[in-house]
Amino acid sequence: MRTFDQLAQALADGSTTSRALIEDCLARIADPAGEGTRAFTKVHAETARAMADAIDAMRRAGRGPGRYAGIPVCFKDLFDIAGEATAAGSRAMADAPPATAHAPVVQRMLTAGFIPVGRTNMTEFAFSGLGINPHYGTPLSPWDRASARIPGGSSSGTAVAVADGMAAAGLGTDTGGSCRIPAAFCGVVGYKPTARRVPIDGVLPLAPSLDSIGPLAPSVSCCATIHAVLAGEPASPPAPARVAGLRLGVPANLVLDGMDGTVAAAFERVLSVLSEAGARIERLRIPEFDEILAANAKGGFAAAEAYAWHRPLLAAKAALYDPRIRLRIERGASMTAADYLDVVNARARLIASFDVRTRDCDGVVMPTVPIVPPRVADLVEEREYNLINLLILRNTALGNFLDRCAISLPCHRPGEAPVGFMLMGETMGDARLFRIATAVEALLR
Repeated sequence: MRTFDQLAQALADGSTTSRALIEDCLARIADPAGEGTRAFTKVHAETARAMADAIDAMRRAGRGPGRYAGIPVCFKDLFDIAGEATAAGSRAMADAPPATAHAPVVQRMLTAGFIPVGRTNMTEFAFSGLGINPHYGTPLSPWDRASARIPGGSSSGTAVAVADGMAAAGLGTDTGGSCRIPAAFCGVVGYKPTARRVPIDGVLPLAPSLDSIGPLAPSVSCCATIHAVLAGEPASPPAPARVAGLRLGVPANLVLDGMDGTVAAAFERVLSVLSEAGARIERLRIPEFDEILAANAKGGFAAAEAYAWHRPLLAAKAALYDPRIRLRIERGASMTAADYLDVVNARARLIASFDVRTRDCDGVVMPTVPIVPPRVADLVEEREYNLINLLILRNTALGNFLDRCAISLPCHRPGEAPVGFMLMGETMGDARLFRIATAVEALLR
């Protein structure tokens, strides 16, 4: 994986062309020995080639199309692209009418000169953290591929595409961890912004109260660049924060429960590296985390808001849904208005309480996911599917409920199973979090 800055420099000095980058990505997607047929639901080969040729011509003419123009990216199958149906990884949406306009985030990426090579596969309707899709296939984690391990979801295809070099970066969505979980399981960086910073118009919803749009990419700097584009801000690499003196809170409850040995060893190793660099690691008990679980016991925002959107589609095409996804959505049918308002009120109260509890911390850190990617074959039975899905979503979903920004960094050693280290920043503290994450990334590398 090459970073945006490496690719931009190569394009600027003429050592590569956008067309060459696109052809490399398309060859990887088409490789029968790779994951392209499962990672992508649609490939925009000819459009990508035409865009690349146009950008290369502008560069040769000295027209300066922009630093990142010509870099290949991919979009999760939730984003409206004019003239195409937004299927959201579902057969139930395969005959949906084509979008009449690009989603704002898609338009902003195109305006910046990024070239989409295709739409990436995902968990159906984004309603699972596993990345399993019975309709379009399940792209596999790069680690121990012979054992067929899950990629994490719901932005599964995006993570696999980036890890395998089928795109330089990609867009995902994150309602409970759907950027960060697949990033952790595929060894890339995944970012969940403060939700309000990026428009969600033109993106098929899961739970609008929690939905956010973020990048998956090789580095923190790549994610910061894409986030700036999505937020309508100037893009510039974040300067690293000074690690010495940082106060990082490690929750003593919930988020460390059930860790396997690989994750536990990697997480403690990162804490040791940070401590040796002068960061102050503080163990905190955070009762708000346990209260979030209680607040969501009847299904939370995801079940209620997903069911509200899906009611007419379920009435017409319930048989086309993955039964495991359909059951999760239908759970919202049993929630009353009072139940929903209880969640709304609990969220406001817990955000305020958590803000006070962590006001002296520069960040809260935890494993992105407490286990390494399990095998697809081990999740066939419904009970195991549901138990592992809840475990995988547990840590990341806290940030969505608390309206925080968060980032997952790969922290495993070469050859080890992929492990993600998650930093959670403050609400609207995205710029500060990128600076801290840049410093942590440098230490880990």
